[in-house]
Amino acid sequence: MIRRRFLQLLTIGGTGALGSIRTLASSHSKTVIYRVKGFTCITCATGLDTLLSQQKGVVSSKSTYPEGKVTVNFNPEATSDKAIVDFITDLGFAVKSEENV
Repeated sequence: MIRRRFLQLLTIGGTGALGSIRTLASSHSKTVIYRVKGFTCITCATGLDTLLSQQKGVVSSKSTYPEGKVTVNFNPEATSDKAIVDFITDLGFAVKSEENV
């Protein structure tokens, strides 16, 4: 059920990433590394990167499978660490902040 919902969001989210383009104009960014549990395949990691990159304030996202590490670079003026964690959690994954870079 969670995987089906995730794939539905990925399909819907694949139509554009204007939020990332607006964020690139900002020079101030922060990078955070999360430990994410719930990746069952490479599609989960790739899909999460796609969906995160479309969120307001997210500059880039790089997820690894099977390690479950997600590195997110974002503009703290446009979004927050908590908003990113909440978004990942809403997709059905368990998230723990590993470190701030």
